[in-house]
Amino acid sequence: MSQHNNTTKERHFKHLNEKERYQIEILLKDGKKPDEIASILGRHRRTIEREIVRGTVKLMNSDLTYSATYCADVGQRKYEQAAINKGAGLKIGHDHKLANYIEKRIKEDKYSPDAVIGEIRAKGIEFKTSICTKTLYNYIDKGVFANISNKDLPIKRNKKKRKYQKVRIAKKNLRGTSIEERPSQIEKRDEYGHWEMDCIVGKRGERGATLLVLTERSTRQEIIRKMPDKTQASVKKEIDKLERKYGKNFSKRFKTVTVDNGSEFLNSTELEASILNPKNKRFRLYYAHPYSSWERGSNENANKLIRRFIPKGTDIGKFTHREIQRIEHWINNYPRRIFGYRTANEMAA
Repeated sequence: MSQHNNTTKERHFKHLNEKERYQIEILLKDGKKPDEIASILGRHRRTIEREIVRGTVKLMNSDLTYSATYCADVGQRKYEQAAINKGAGLKIGHDHKLANYIEKRIKEDKYSPDAVIGEIRAKGIEFKTSICTKTLYNYIDKGVFANISNKDLPIKRNKKKRKYQKVRIAKKNLRGTSIEERPSQIEKRDEYGHWEMDCIVGKRGERGATLLVLTERSTRQEIIRKMPDKTQASVKKEIDKLERKYGKNFSKRFKTVTVDNGSEFLNSTELEASILNPKNKRFRLYYAHPYSSWERGSNENANKLIRRFIPKGTDIGKFTHREIQRIEHWINNYPRRIFGYRTANEMAA
């Protein structure tokens, strides 16, 4: 008993740590009261009570009623935010290994703060301390890091309604198959082989080097090819190369492709026709509605990742094919929150 009292005295003036907060959450779920938890952790009862108040949130139950529940993550975030506001007690202060890892990932590897934290947790990478995404954003905003700032983060777009550039629509491709006829099963994203395809231009206009971008809907796996121009001939040439590469397996990897109404996708019959067996279609091509880029949402999100390396207005012709392949590799190995921070390549494996 005396040993327990000594433990309480020794820890009386120390802040709760993250591990203890998770212990509190578990003990509360087991029906333990604050004084019992205080005894188990060797803490003062008031410390436990204050922490429970700090980390309690309202959650909706299945019957649409609300219940108050202690959440360790919430308690930890509030504690870290309070430490930042006080200008002291920064968890990362003495963990140089973690700080260097974060700086490299954001500065050199162009990761977002969320991707860095997600990767650390998903791969079980161990450091002396652990922080959440919100805390990392706060640290960067407060200038805690020596080598990174808000300027190094992916551009945060405002929520104003986007002004979409007009796409030169070719009337002939309206005879192709509309997205409305695409099998509804594809919407579930539970089968590999359904792609979205688009072109990215560098400088304004459609002349000069262009990127052909294909995004697989279920895994977000990316294929990027550099073309001399934004024409159907160039698009077909790159798809022909892919068909030759995968041979008989092409039709298994590429079952459907959804595109916009741009003139580079003018002739659906020509794009669908197999070069290995001209009598057969190598995939089914579907056209999204005009000015409806959200119907190719995976494509649009992938394009934003590409823009981290090739900002709008940049001459794509200056990039070598090897550099484009490095961008493709980066995207396919980037931790995705939607997949629990697994990568596109891991999902496709």
